[in-house]
Parts: sequence; C-alpha cells; structure tokens
Amino acid sequence: DVRWSDFGFPGRSGKESTLWIGSEGANTPCHLDSYGCNLVLQVQGRKRWHLFPPGDTSFLYPTRIPYEESSIFSKVNIANPDLKRFPEFRNSTAHVVTLSPGQVLLVPRHWWHYVESIDPVTVSINSWIELDADHEARVEEAITRMLVCAIKSAENPSDGDLWLNPTEVEATSHEINLEYLNKAVSAYLKCQEKSVSGQARSSSTGAEQRTNTLCKRKRREVGCESEGCTLLTQDCSTPKAEELQKIHFGPHLIQVLPQSHKTNVMGAVAVESDCRDVLHENEGEHFGKLHCKRKRLLMSNDYETAAHQMDSDCSPCTSQTPLSTNDLLDCLVNPRVISLVAQLLLERMKV
Repeated sequence: DVRWSDFGFPGRSGKESTLWIGSEGANTPCHLDSYGCNLVLQVQGRKRWHLFPPGDTSFLYPTRIPYEESSIFSKVNIANPDLKRFPEFRNSTAHVVTLSPGQVLLVPRHWWHYVESIDPVTVSINSWIELDADHEARVEEAITRMLVCAIKSAENPSDGDLWLNPTEVEATSHEINLEYLNKAVSAYLKCQEKSVSGQARSSSTGAEQRTNTLCKRKRREVGCESEGCTLLTQDCSTPKAEELQKIHFGPHLIQVLPQSHKTNVMGAVAVESDCRDVLHENEGEHFGKLHCKRKRLLMSNDYETAAHQMDSDCSPCTSQTPLSTNDLLDCLVNPRVISLVAQLLLERMKV
C-alpha cells in the first residue's frame, strides 16, 4: 500500500521496502549508510531522529569496528557523549526531529543518524533509494570486507573479540570476498562506460541539432523547408545522482533545521531510515549484499552495551598500552583510507 511513486519514484512499492518493529527505548547506534538515500514512513508510534550532515563526519569519530557492511558507525554515544574522549563532537550540528504516524522522513545520502523509539510499540517502513554513486561505494565496501575478514581471521576466535556485528552472520571466505570485489569493480566500470556513451550521444545530438538548424536555414533561404531533417533525442531513463538529490519531494516537504535553530518540528516530513528493530525484507537481485539486504542490525534496549562494544577497542593509546589488531584495523579501514584505495584500484583497472 506504500506508494513511493508519490515522492518521484514511479513503480517503487512495498517490494523494495523493509518493515521495522521495535519497543520503547530501542535504538540504533549513530551511523551513516554507504548506499543511496532513504525514505522512511512512520506507521505506528513515534521515533526520535538525531541527524548530522556529512560535513560533521570527522566530529563523529567514524569506525568500522564492529564491522557491518554498508554501515559506518560513530564511536560517540550520542545519548550520553564522553567529551573528554571525543572532544570534537561538540563541533557537530544535530538536526533532531520526532516522527509521528503518517509522516515520512527523507534521509539524504551519507547523513549520520541515531534513532530511538519513544512509544511502547513502533512500526516503520523504509526504502533505500539507489544512486549512481553507489557503484563506487560498493567497491569501497568490497575492499573493506576483504581487509576486515582477512585480518580478523588470523586471530583466535575464542578470544571473545566481538568484531563482527550480529547482523553479519559470518565472516565469508577470501575467495567469495574477492569475487564480490571483482563484480563491484565491473559494475562500476560498466556504469562509467554508459555514462561516457551517454555524454557522447549528447554531444552527437548537439552536433546533429546544429546541423539540422543550418540545414533548415539554408533551405529556407532557397524557399524550401526540409522534411527529412529530424532531431535526435537522448534517452535519460536513469537519473544521475546529482539529479536525484535535486528532486523535489512534493509541496509538503519541510526542512529539518539544526536543533539550536528549530522552533517547531511537529510538521516535519519523516522517513525512518534505520531504526533497526525486528525486520522483514525482500532481497534484491544485485550481487553481494545489496543496500536493501544490508540492514540487519538488531535493536537493543541497552545502548550502553552496543556503545561499549564499539568503544572498547578504541581507547586512547599510551606508552604502556600495546597496539591491538583492532587498533591497526580501525586505521586501515578508515573511510578516508578506503576511498583512496578504491580510487587507486579503479585507476589500475582503467589502464
């Protein structure tokens, strides 16, 4: 019954959506999604969203430990931040909105969010909207998975190190991860070829239009209008990422302002992106773990437990504290490092 077409995505329905059911106090640790943007419809109960723009990423201390595909977590406990350990967090700008039943929230690409249920029972439906930029993000995710699984597989599994999020059922083999990386790279290059081809057609169309204009002008000069000169049209069936981000989601879209500037949030359009409660989802047909398949983070009523798991391996290093595998891994799979590795890898494939 959900018509995402009302938001500019014709043909998109509940089949591309995920159902979330949670209890009061259930929450999602602060994170950003690697893929796409997100539309969330609140069906029952209310959820409070704390959103942070991509520009605040460095203030949120990103980490991939515990590892979950397509989710980059913040080391900061948003509900009770430790400013001594994470002093830069005070420079972040929170956008807080409470989603009520019937409201839809748009979570733009790479916006951080911490979500909490504030009613006894909450029900939400969301749909991740894929973007062209996801092809490069999928390459980065494949590289991250390879590094994490390869390095952590060398440790004793009985040491109690909870490096894998409960959503990730198991650490896949190196061969499977390598296959996933190759498919991700192939998909990216194929997308790039289509983009270049589309630009070439556009350039050709422009030249054809100029030729046709000149043709008509000359024929008018001799009193003869050509019926054989036709204009080519470019098929733009798939909007680009920048075009999707400019889509106007209807006349009732209300901007979610920073917390310090907000005066009224009652009318905010809501879309609940990842309140990770009990979920049911229809898996897509993309290779590997798609953006719709990735959301399996179990909701927990004890945020401190989840925060402790994420922070336990990130304590400040002193001269008396030896470096752990997680210390090294947390640096190796830092989003900035992975982005650079992905660029180098893609450049190598183009040669």
